[in-house]
Amino acid sequence: MIEANGLSKVYGARAVVDGVTFSVGKGEILGFLGPNGAGKTTTMRILTGFVPPTRGTARVAGFDVLRDPIEVKRRIGYLPEHPPLYREMLVRPYLNFVATIRGVPRRDIKSRVDRAIERCGLGQVAGRLIGLLSKGYQQRVGLAQAILHEPEVLILDEPTVGLDPSQIRDIRALIKGFAGDHTVILSTHILAEVTMTCTRVLIINEGRIAAQDSLEALAARGEKTRRIALRLARPTDAVEPRLRGLPGVLAVTRDPGGDGAWLVESDGARDVREEIAALAVGQGWGLLEMRPLTLSLEEIFIRIIRGEAA
Repeated sequence: MIEANGLSKVYGARAVVDGVTFSVGKGEILGFLGPNGAGKTTTMRILTGFVPPTRGTARVAGFDVLRDPIEVKRRIGYLPEHPPLYREMLVRPYLNFVATIRGVPRRDIKSRVDRAIERCGLGQVAGRLIGLLSKGYQQRVGLAQAILHEPEVLILDEPTVGLDPSQIRDIRALIKGFAGDHTVILSTHILAEVTMTCTRVLIINEGRIAAQDSLEALAARGEKTRRIALRLARPTDAVEPRLRGLPGVLAVTRDPGGDGAWLVESDGARDVREEIAALAVGQGWGLLEMRPLTLSLEEIFIRIIRGEAA
């Protein structure tokens, strides 16, 4: 549905985007991550036809963003970081206006506007002045204008900025509901947003792609060891040396803040959980808990960015 091949954007002597290549399949929700100034917004502006690339190509739903810009725009719903709102207009008349300029057939405008208002939770403020709404509700109006023409592709830049926790939950559910019917690129600085919403992650740093994969694959990438949290009911002084003696175990440390809690680190190519369980049962230690520890998305993100910088 979206194909970017060697995209670059150069301002003066600086390449803001440098040889970016990726694709997004129909129905996917792609999380677009990167530090400030990494090139996320510029890439999205190229995809939406707001700015032309210096080099490379981009296609949306089979149409080239340079050769067929009107066809591309018809198939994209775009919510920039600062929503394109006319704050002196009322919510419903504004959405009617957007539907008109988006080319929605006149007979369908009312139903499309009603549906967008319902999906974005704007029923209580549909008759109010946009400029008098809270930032959260203005963000909802921005999202409503992006989905009015029922686009195949949605590009959302920080869609939950300024929303309260309840609104964030509602917008996340709405975005997840787009999966399957719409292709979504979601740019955000809120890492939890990606884990709760996206099916795949692309990390960009200094204008280049640092990583792109599923969250599970990113967590495994660069993990040379496995970490296992262990809790025992009746630990003895023999726990540490006996665990260390298991094949594949690299380190064993006791958690000073937890009674009977241990952290076991093992070779990433070897799963030692079965051996640990057998040892704990055989020694009568009282195995209460054993679970793998995985890196958080924040840890993955920082590791990848630091590795790319190095």
